[in-house]
Amino acid sequence: MLLIHCPYCGVDRPELEFRCGGEAHIARPLHPSATTDEEWEAFLYLRTNVKGIYAERWRHIHGCGRFFNAVRDTVSDKFLTVYKAGEPKPDLDALARDAQKGETGK
Repeated sequence: MLLIHCPYCGVDRPELEFRCGGEAHIARPLHPSATTDEEWEAFLYLRTNVKGIYAERWRHIHGCGRFFNAVRDTVSDKFLTVYKAGEPKPDLDALARDAQKGETGK
């Protein structure tokens, strides 16, 4: 069973308590009425969907109910780090290097 660490509750809980909300750090256009159809389409639907290290938005639906971000390796399904919503995105390249060395944590 996959355990996910909630940065708000401070506990590791089964993945069934969480829901993935897709790619993290997607900024809504500042002036939606001034965006083109192509820009609006990109905001709504287009994601990087990488194979490897990826920043995602998660919600602890059967716990505190709060949103948080996580960096996960999509190949191994291993969570490299989790951090609260609003905190800056960590350096994904550094996390990937640390993961190869076996030095990742919560």
